[in-house]
Amino acid sequence: MKFEQIRTQAMMLPEVTEEPHFDYSSFRVRGKIFITSPPDQKHVHLFVGEQDRELTLTLHPDFAEKVMWGTRVIGLRVALAKAKPAVVHQLIRKAWQNRAPKRLVASTGVS
Repeated sequence: MKFEQIRTQAMMLPEVTEEPHFDYSSFRVRGKIFITSPPDQKHVHLFVGEQDRELTLTLHPDFAEKVMWGTRVIGLRVALAKAKPAVVHQLIRKAWQNRAPKRLVASTGVS
């Protein structure tokens, strides 16, 4: 996958903005970050819920690993060169749902 595919998919979701986050790119819904990418754009960090994260780590260890914040797991790091586009597309939607206000999720029908 290419980072441009991530950008396209993220920006199609309701109320998403792309903003810098230090030297990273970030995608946000109402100010809450749900995806970041380092400057090399070879990986993305997706902030999905624990259940989606653990399932992805189990099913796709070839391209997904934990993102840590100290001793806490906060998301998934996905290697774009190895990633399966259909899986990443679903993870983008799950990350958006995880950070979007529940009312927005309900009103848009994004699943």
